[in-house]
Amino acid sequence: MSLQWIRVDDYEAMSAAGAARIAASLEPGLRAGRPVLLGLATGNTMLVLYRRLAESLNRRGLSLAQLHTFNLDEYVGADGRWVPVDHPLSYRAYMEKNFFARLEPGLGLNPDQIHFPDPASPAAVDDLIRRLGGLDLQLLGIGFNGHIAFNEPMFEAEIGVEAFAALPTRVIDLTERTIETNARLTAGGDRTKVPRQAVSLGMKPILEAREILLLACFPEQQEPLGKMLRGRPTPELPASYLVDHPNSTIIYTGDTICLEERSLR
Repeated sequence: MSLQWIRVDDYEAMSAAGAARIAASLEPGLRAGRPVLLGLATGNTMLVLYRRLAESLNRRGLSLAQLHTFNLDEYVGADGRWVPVDHPLSYRAYMEKNFFARLEPGLGLNPDQIHFPDPASPAAVDDLIRRLGGLDLQLLGIGFNGHIAFNEPMFEAEIGVEAFAALPTRVIDLTERTIETNARLTAGGDRTKVPRQAVSLGMKPILEAREILLLACFPEQQEPLGKMLRGRPTPELPASYLVDHPNSTIIYTGDTICLEERSLR
């Protein structure tokens, strides 16, 4: 098994360890001046990590002129487009507030180096990742049902193990459990604020990343993590595919308690 498990004491330690690992992974490529592709995730799990990562990159002073970021997902409105950036759950707004705005402008990360999958052309982001050489590191959280990004669980009777791993970036209907969870964690319990669809990076580009780092800190994540320990890759637990990835790490907290609910705006 290539999957490495790292237990830390608390949320702050998880955030510090994750940020240090990402910065160290990016540094060789940035120093060499080659394109470096970083896959990013959102949610309460990542709030302090992004602050610490920005601080680390600012302190190192490395040029980010060759860094490309690829977010896992964004919500899709009823019109089939990204929700507007002023939507209370917009992941583009989350990333700007919690990470991009914290980076020193002189480091050279330009807006055209920041990528989100587009519901109007989901395949375009997969093509761009391939043209640039693939993701160097993909940061992940894990849903309470074991989803990664918005790749929701599917029964093996619906889709084979290999076919699920090959899923591309696409627009996805969110499950009731995901809507309920995201309403509780990010929308003050108001289900009406949570869109019913999202555009999500597919399993294929995620699993092709050279390195995967998953962070976990919610008590409800203990169940899917436990199933990963005992099981095999299956569409019924999307995160289980990390078990067979050649370079994947899970950093999880001993207290398994994330930050309290926070507004993203």
